[in-house]
Amino acid sequence: MSISDELHAIGRPLLQAQLDHATVAGIGRGDLPETVFRSWLEQDYLFLLDYVRVFARLAWQAPDAHLGDLVDLAHTTFHDELSLHRSMSAEFGADLEGAVKGPACAAYTGFLLESASSYGEGLAALYPCMWGYSNLGRILAENPPEEPRYRAWVDTYADPGFAALTVRIGQMIDEAGPDPARAEELFTEGMRHELAFWDVP
Repeated sequence: MSISDELHAIGRPLLQAQLDHATVAGIGRGDLPETVFRSWLEQDYLFLLDYVRVFARLAWQAPDAHLGDLVDLAHTTFHDELSLHRSMSAEFGADLEGAVKGPACAAYTGFLLESASSYGEGLAALYPCMWGYSNLGRILAENPPEEPRYRAWVDTYADPGFAALTVRIGQMIDEAGPDPARAEELFTEGMRHELAFWDVP
């Protein structure tokens, strides 16, 4: 079994914990209070800015074959995902410029930026975000919310293109060959940060 397959096996019960979380369940039903999602959007905006920095730090260390992958991910996150995020945030009245990191956001981004000092370990640490959201989107899209703004959020992460990027990162982890035990430790910690992130301030 590959390293990424092992991570998937570890991640499935932790993914279920996210699906059961009140914030995710509310998005899935389309009845999450707007104040909660507004706060989440503000935190996620700050997270994504640092996520770009994580991709950039890993790109500096990447083998030639994957330099473009990570540069493209940094570019897409900064220009496309953040642009979409701003549009969605405007619909909920989120104050992105005035947002301040809450404890969960600060802990998660600190963990990712520190882990990115090592190429293979950094990939394992960031994988929970991409793998988790791809699966959340896919599962929620099976019975999507009728509320159009929450439906748009689900559609974003259920997109096949996003799933393909997630598969690519899994392949890159396998090629990088980090110590499996260390990769599992970082992936598990990342999944715990993902769950904590839904507890919006």
